[in-house]
Amino acid sequence: MKKGTSIVLLFLLLSVVLIACSGNDEGTSGTGNEADDVEIIGGDSDDAVELTFWTFQGLHVNFFEDAVLSWNEEFPDREIKLIAETYPYDNMHNNLLLALQSGVGAPDIADIEISRFSNFLQGDVQLLPLNNVIEPELANFVEARLDIYSKDGNYYGLPTHVGATVMYYNKEIMDEAGVNIDDIVTWDDYVEAGLQVKEATGKPITTIEAQDRWSFWPLITQRQSDFFDSNGNVTADNPENIEVLQFLKDMIHVHDIAIPTPDGRHHEEAYYGFMNDGGAASVWMPMWYMGRFLDFMPDLKGKMEIRPLPAWEDGGFRSAGMGGTGTVVTNQTEHEQLAKDFLMYAKGSEEGNIKLWEIMGFDPPRWDVWESDALQADNKYYQYFGDYLFDMLLDIREEIHPVTITEKTPDIDGYLNTNTYHYVLREGNQTPEEALKEAADHVR
Repeated sequence: MKKGTSIVLLFLLLSVVLIACSGNDEGTSGTGNEADDVEIIGGDSDDAVELTFWTFQGLHVNFFEDAVLSWNEEFPDREIKLIAETYPYDNMHNNLLLALQSGVGAPDIADIEISRFSNFLQGDVQLLPLNNVIEPELANFVEARLDIYSKDGNYYGLPTHVGATVMYYNKEIMDEAGVNIDDIVTWDDYVEAGLQVKEATGKPITTIEAQDRWSFWPLITQRQSDFFDSNGNVTADNPENIEVLQFLKDMIHVHDIAIPTPDGRHHEEAYYGFMNDGGAASVWMPMWYMGRFLDFMPDLKGKMEIRPLPAWEDGGFRSAGMGGTGTVVTNQTEHEQLAKDFLMYAKGSEEGNIKLWEIMGFDPPRWDVWESDALQADNKYYQYFGDYLFDMLLDIREEIHPVTITEKTPDIDGYLNTNTYHYVLREGNQTPEEALKEAADHVR
């Protein structure tokens, strides 16, 4: 084993120990060597091939359970028994990296969250290219989402959704203020609407996260900016990013039309209660956030309508692809083609992408299914938001700009969440230029 590899493994082992001692946001503790939950799915016959699947999200197991049962029914001569193991977020990623680096103990198939994915593309990639199953269907995908999980022309992961960031408007509040949401085309229009909403209702037009990424990152991505350039150089403190952070700060501290999100994040009980009570007139989040409305804000059913993000200028991008999980096949599998074929069936086929919508409520990464009868069929999401969702997505399909992910993305993301947003947006006592330079220098 090379000296550098030994150091990496030692560092990762120490990381696992530290995580085990401190716990994490996923609400688990312990050594991290054992799964929180193990499910055995399908494959009752002696001829069934056993595949292991690691994930950090229990909801993904439900999706793969449906896929295994459908696969076994359609391909009885290639029957699968899936051993699905759910781990805490940090522990799963660290354990997977350790297993791949050591050459022992990795699953056949695994989920890798987008911000961690670049860690698995360093040096000799221990994941199998999926080109032979993806390329025949490449034209049907929103290709920017596949590119996130690629390197040197090879596709290593299949996405779970597009993650198109959109605006969720409380039309009841907007109507009370006399604002037509379809007249909001640019961010300048949004500010004007916010002033009108505040004057008429006393309510903020939105909440802005002071401890998470979902308010700032999509808006810089709209401007085709990011925290890193395509070569991995730190660009967090570039002029475009400074202007966007100043725009958010001004909405709170100058125009008085927005407030910091209760408890800092749009995934907190305090925020759900605030929004469910009609606390703000809108919020921008990815399409996958629809499920949060259904689960935690039931009183807003029939009141919320979804539109593209305002653009920075007429003709500018009206969305950004945010969040995601790439599902991979590791090089330790003994059933390479079966694992690839099954993964493509589950997440890359037309039927699989329809299931991503029906089971998970995600905007499928294959745009060719957006107009299918199955995605137009009435369901709980249409009943909550209306039946125009995929017409809107087709309209902005070419405007869903991707993010740039590097091995340093978790580092700068953590610094921004812990420091930058708090002092600039919540406290208002630091300038965006100062704060972003500090964040960039921290990573540099």
